[in-house]
Amino acid sequence: MTKKQASTDDLLAVIIKGIDDVKGENIQLLDLREIDNTVCDYFVICSGNSNTQVNAISGSIQKVVSKELRDKPWHIEGQGNAEWVLMDYVNVVVHIFQKQVRDFYDIEGLWGDAKITQINPV
Repeated sequence: MTKKQASTDDLLAVIIKGIDDVKGENIQLLDLREIDNTVCDYFVICSGNSNTQVNAISGSIQKVVSKELRDKPWHIEGQGNAEWVLMDYVNVVVHIFQKQVRDFYDIEGLWGDAKITQINPV
């Protein structure tokens, strides 16, 4: 019996749900598919107010994706200091920042050619 692979749209929706569940802020979706030589199809970027909230967002995403899609990240970086946590789901990379670190690195500016969508969960 083979495991059915979740669609990228399903993964994006569940990741956004995981962020919203713990009140992650300023959620943006960067569509990188039209840019040559990118490492993935989408970036999901959000902010937390503290290292505790950044870790909570990361944990929530892992829990919701595991429960609903039976998937887990290929790689996670940055959980030690929780200023910038990167979660790699292969086609989707999630960046969870503390606000001042997000402003400093300006990922949205670096990927200015991407189609950026502001996400406002209900």
